[in-house]
Order: sequence, then structure tokens, then C-alpha cells
Amino acid sequence: MTGQKDGTRYEDKPWLAQLNAAQRGPVTPPETVLHAFRDAARAVPERTALAYFDGRLSYAEADALSDGVAAHLASRGVARGDRVAIMLQNSPHFVLALLGAWKAGATVVPLNPMYKDREVAHALEDSGAAALICSDRAWEAYLRGTAARSPVRTVLTACELDLQTRNDPRVLGFSRAAGPGTDAEDLLEAARRGGPAPEGREPAGADTALISYTSGTSGTPKGARNTHANIAFNAERQRVGLGFPEGSCVFALAPLFHITGMVVQLASCLVNRGTLALTHRFEAGVVLDAFLEHRPVHTVGPATAFMALAAHPAATRDHFASFRHVSSGGAPLPPALVEKFRAAFGPYIGNGYGLTECTAPCASVPPGREAPVDPVSGTLAVGVPGPDTVVRILDETGEAVPFGEQGEIAVRGPQVVPGYWRRPEDTEAALPGGELHTGDIGFMDRDGWLYVVDRKKDMINASGFKVWPREVEDVLYGHPAVREAAVVGVADDYRGETVKAYVSLRPGADATPDELRSHCEAALAAYKYPRAVEILAELPKTASGKILRRELRSRP
Repeated sequence: MTGQKDGTRYEDKPWLAQLNAAQRGPVTPPETVLHAFRDAARAVPERTALAYFDGRLSYAEADALSDGVAAHLASRGVARGDRVAIMLQNSPHFVLALLGAWKAGATVVPLNPMYKDREVAHALEDSGAAALICSDRAWEAYLRGTAARSPVRTVLTACELDLQTRNDPRVLGFSRAAGPGTDAEDLLEAARRGGPAPEGREPAGADTALISYTSGTSGTPKGARNTHANIAFNAERQRVGLGFPEGSCVFALAPLFHITGMVVQLASCLVNRGTLALTHRFEAGVVLDAFLEHRPVHTVGPATAFMALAAHPAATRDHFASFRHVSSGGAPLPPALVEKFRAAFGPYIGNGYGLTECTAPCASVPPGREAPVDPVSGTLAVGVPGPDTVVRILDETGEAVPFGEQGEIAVRGPQVVPGYWRRPEDTEAALPGGELHTGDIGFMDRDGWLYVVDRKKDMINASGFKVWPREVEDVLYGHPAVREAAVVGVADDYRGETVKAYVSLRPGADATPDELRSHCEAALAAYKYPRAVEILAELPKTASGKILRRELRSRP
């Protein structure tokens, strides 16, 4: 049922009381982020659009260079609606490639630079990519062979040492490759040759902007079709909701190929005519230096990134003094980390929740508010939905459950994708009637705060009792020696499954598995605390910082 005892329904949006007038009001997004970027290039041509170490590109320069990329792609046969795969780290090259592909009328397929041959091959084949833009090093190392077995017809490579005036290989940790060779062309050379973007290819809101491949934790990765309207809406909601002055600097902590980095950082920054600061890939010391150099007002990243920054011996409150809002997304945020971080460095980390299929956030903690912690489970709320979004909690039959009860989180709103690329059956299963059934288990309180308990598939069944890994992990994060924690179910002859924890320790800290097990035993019911604890130097993670429980499950 959707009605509650007091008559309130999810459709009544009780969360609106948590938003200020600006956050509750309607927004008018640009038709596409590309439209917003072009408007910015006309209005503030000399403002810095991209800052990369000590290199700078103005809006006018980025506009001209991305025009050149578009002209080159068109000259090589890339037509409107074709797919262009981009496999780059956080550098200006990524942004120029993205804008150039959109100007050419193409759909972008963002790929994780950590992908191996098999993963890249699947995305190129499944999307039917006509072009590939990647680093010169990856091209030389293995992508040449991968592309040869794919539909790719043209290749541009980028040396990510470019566009910074120091041009120091030590900054990025690698040397310049010999060059793209005769079977690929250099991205910057093509961009600098110039030429107007092809006419008549302006994307519309309903056009597919991205084919974003899911992580593939349950089966073959499938491509979510994020439209230009999906991205523009969430970018504008971020701009209005955060309320930063026009032109503010945003630091790209999350990878841009990931939907969180793409929307919450890149797209929202461009619609605000701001400066996006980039440092190639995450390295805590380099990021802290960039905070001092660029003085950003906002960033978003996974909990693991904030753990690494907090653990760096050089970190001080001054590194974070410029931030007006710090957000976390892409991985669970332990309440203990939020409090430790605020006590040490000042900012309160605002939780957030979203998926690729809802084009990043569908719930977040509004600036100036703090997420409550559920007194029963100890789970930190991930925020509240926006005024245009309806989040419901459903039982196994698809009916809404009362506030406070657990069920599957379902999302409806302008940010939800229309479906998966060439997967009508998967689309119908995940998006019945246009409502996204997320596969995440959670609940909502009467004030509209959303809590995510865990993934359906991660639930541990110990002697018939349900154990959600997040609850155990949150207890582990409360131990002063724990840096990272992940809990999985392992086979057990007596219980069917039992709980096992993997942890990494903070630098200089010391704890034994028995000590950590006893810490959990004191706080949890007997069937919940981990019977085994294994300490690792590092836990396996995705490039977006999400800990890979599936890899831990497969450990001997």
C-alpha cells in the first residue's frame, strides 16, 4: 500500500520540508550541457574553464579546440548518432573529446581506463563504437589489438602530459609514449588544426548523450542510455541546490568517466560557467596540493578517497578551508568517517545516493543540513530526493511499504534513463512503467530521509537470519584502527553462510583480527558479528572508489 496511517504517501513528498525555497522551486535546465557550454564561451570567453596542474584553458580556447575535434571526427566519417568511446583519465583531453563528440552529433561511450582487453572489447562491440579516443600509452600497450577486432574505424590518442606548462612526467607518474603511430592520430593536433564543428548536428534533449556501462556485478555489463535531458536536469538541480556563485571552482575528485564525476562535477560546473580543476587521477598528496592551488568550493568523491586524504600526513584544515560543500557518492559513507573528518578538517561530508540509471544523484543531503543516523541500525541517511523526484520503497510484489519499513528502492523522475542500449527485456525488468527498480534495499523515515541498507544480492543468510553487510561495516569503521572495511558472506557447513570481514588499517595503527572481532561482538547480535576477520594492506576497489565485495568473495 502507498497510504500510511496518517494518510501520507511517498507521492506526497514529505522530504520537501527539508529543502529551502530555492531547492524546492522549479528549474529550467538548458536543453543540453553543450548548449550551456557554448553560451558560457560567448558570455565569459576569457574565464578559465579547465585547470590542469599549472595549465589553463579558457572557455574560448576549449570551445575552439572541441570544435576542431568535432570537425576531425566528421571528416573521418563519424555521423550523427554514431558512438564515440572515450577512455581517458581526468584531464582536459577528456572534456575536449566529450564536447567534440557531442558537437559532431555523436553519443559518447565513457570507458574506465582501468578496463582490461575483455572489458573494452565488450563495450566497443556492444555499442558499435565508430571511434575511440584513448591515451597514447594504453593504445601502444594493448588497445591497438582490441580496436582491430571491433567496429572502431578511427582512433585519436592523447598524451596526458600535455596541457600543463611544467610538462613534468613526475607529476603524473609516467613517461611520454613514442607517439600514436600511423594507425592513430593525436587528439590535440587534430583539435588545433581547427575548423568549425559540422552544422546541423546540434543534439536535442531526447538524444542519447552517453551509453554508460554498468559495473557488471550481476551478469554482462549493459549500457544505460543517459539522455542529454537527463544530464542537463541533474546538472541544473545541482547548480541551484548548491547555490554557489557563478564561476566557482569545482575539483574533479571522482573520475569523469563515472556518472557521478560526469554530472556532479563536470556538467554542473559547466552550467554554472565555472572552472573545473583536474589532476589526472587520484593521488592524495597531489590532490591536497591542488586544493591549495585552486581553492575549490565543491568536490564529490567516494568515502575511500576521503579516508585516504584524511590519512595523508600532510593534510591540514587549511587544505579544506575553501570548501563550501563536500559530497560523497559512489560508495557507502560510514557515520564514523563523517565525524572524524569534520573534527580533523572542518567540512561536513554530505552523503548522496544515485545510480548510473538515474544519471547520478536522486537523493542528497541539502547544504546546511546534516543527515540523521537511524538509531536502530546505525545507518547514515543518504539524503532526501529533490522536488521533481519520487522515491518509493517496495515489497517483493511491487507494492509500497509504510515509512520505516525496508524494501527495494524505486525512483521516478526526469533524471531516470529511458532504458538500456539494445536491451528491451532488461529495460522492461528494471524500468517497469518508467520507474527505476534499483535493486538496493532501504527505507524512508516520515520526514523523507532515505536510508540505503545494502544491495539485494549482498544480503547474508546466516542460519535463516538476514545480515546486511553495511551494518557490520559501520561498526568496524567505529574502531580507531580501521581505515577500510568490507563484509561478505562465506560458505559455512553449519549456518549455510557466515559473516567474514576484510579490513585495512590506518597508517601507523595496529589491531589484531581477534580485537576487531571482539569489537563487533560487543555491538552486534550473535548471528551478525564476523566469525573471521582478515587484514589486508588494501581492499580491491573500482576506479570510482567502490570496494569490490565480489572479489573478496572469490578469495580462497
